Amino acid sequence: MSQLQEVYIVSAVRTPVGKAPRGIFRTVRPDDLLTHVIKESLNQVPELDKNLVEDVIVGCAMPEAEQGMNVARIGALLADLPDHVAGMTINRFCSSGLQSIAIANDRIRLGAADVMIAGGTESMSMVPMGGYHLSANPNYFTENEKHVAIAFGMGITAEIVAQKYNVTREQQDEFAFNSHQKALKAQAAGDLKAEISPYTMTLNLPEPEKMQIQQRQLQVLQDEGPRKDTSIEALAKLRPVFSVKGSVTAGNSSQMSDGAAACVLVSEKILKQFNLKPLAQLKSFSVAGVPPEVMGIGPVKAIPKALQLANVKLDEIEWIELNEAFAAQSLAVIKEAQLNPEIVNPVGSAIALGHPLGATGAIRTATIIHGMRQRKQKYGMVTMCIGTGMGAAGVFEVFN
Repeated sequence: MSQLQEVYIVSAVRTPVGKAPRGIFRTVRPDDLLTHVIKESLNQVPELDKNLVEDVIVGCAMPEAEQGMNVARIGALLADLPDHVAGMTINRFCSSGLQSIAIANDRIRLGAADVMIAGGTESMSMVPMGGYHLSANPNYFTENEKHVAIAFGMGITAEIVAQKYNVTREQQDEFAFNSHQKALKAQAAGDLKAEISPYTMTLNLPEPEKMQIQQRQLQVLQDEGPRKDTSIEALAKLRPVFSVKGSVTAGNSSQMSDGAAACVLVSEKILKQFNLKPLAQLKSFSVAGVPPEVMGIGPVKAIPKALQLANVKLDEIEWIELNEAFAAQSLAVIKEAQLNPEIVNPVGSAIALGHPLGATGAIRTATIIHGMRQRKQKYGMVTMCIGTGMGAAGVFEVFN
């Protein structure tokens, strides 16, 4: 048996994130977004021979239609990688992007590969939540409905978490407001530029006077989600959207979004051979299950496992990317997992920056790597809840 290899992330890049279903990327295909980040992830390491890439692993929560047909392989081919580079699309819902990095990391660590690309892509503008043909198994509703929670919408589970963990509407709105404020501050300071690769769109605009179509280029430079016009007062006026007497609103929930991200991972042998600069290492990854009706609490179970595997204590973590599926579950996780709120989502998260489902884990990985490098921090964690009752967490060591 071969000796375990050290694995390094040598590039991490993401697109700006657009709002769905009527945002800037509403007409941009998710496989094109993926193609872009695959190319850009390799462009960040020009010394590396792309012929050495073994496989491309891509997370996607709704892998059908424009992001079907094994979108990982499609993206690899459209990015002009050699034909021998394989592709695999994986789905663990909201953790798919992080899961793809963990799988690529393990393949290299076990000696099965030396160079891998991992990431995620999702268009919630083109492929609706649940896909085009959602078909719930009738057995969810049999045997005294003991499995009925599998069919619960995510918003209903957020309402249950809010009630169970005593998270008030006021706390949720304040949390959401702060997410936007942190994101706006980060944008203004240019803190997100290192992780974002601008995306150039070609627009076909009609010119009726000339009876012709004019092509114009539009470069998207930053995330579309953060709102300067929001306030706690404005958020407080929004009606609950999942339960008449509930507290979860569109304003304190994550945004539906479009986006993609990719990382290049290499073995220590490749790192030395091409004199590459390591950005980070994934020290551990864990997943855990919880009852489906409280799916948002999943990180509480996954975080201790990830810390133990990494041999890192919670108080050594300096930056936590806790995906804000809902303010209710984020606040519950912070409380139950005893996280320091001062280091959770320093630049905002899904409520402000968006949540393109299967891409989010890879996007948040790009955020934490570049953000911690700017701050010269060492240990960080990406964690999220997952539909049907799961949580995931990954611990990263970042190099400055």
